[in-house]
Amino acid sequence: MTVLTRRREPDRPDCWFVCYDDVRLGTIARRAGVPVDVDQWSWDCGFYPRSHAGHRSDGTAATFEVARAEFEQAWREYLPQCTEADFEEYRRERDWTAKKYAMWHCIDTR
Repeated sequence: MTVLTRRREPDRPDCWFVCYDDVRLGTIARRAGVPVDVDQWSWDCGFYPRSHAGHRSDGTAATFEVARAEFEQAWREYLPQCTEADFEEYRRERDWTAKKYAMWHCIDTR
């Protein structure tokens, strides 16, 4: 099984994208604007394919380590529902979206 990796979100030092190979599954991040006496971290797990509409998990945790462990547990429960076609659909949509924004950028810079 492919190992989950985390990539820091470029604009937020306290936010990580969680990836499975090249598929972004969700995030683990420090919550902004919450009182100090509540969980300071949040996580969400799930990805694009239309076949997975509404199939997401999320939660909050007191520490990054607990948020990471809860994310990994949610992923272990989520992964059996996924097929290779789901991952391919995600990749096609990701690539199309990148191409679309590149075309828009080209038009905006004329």
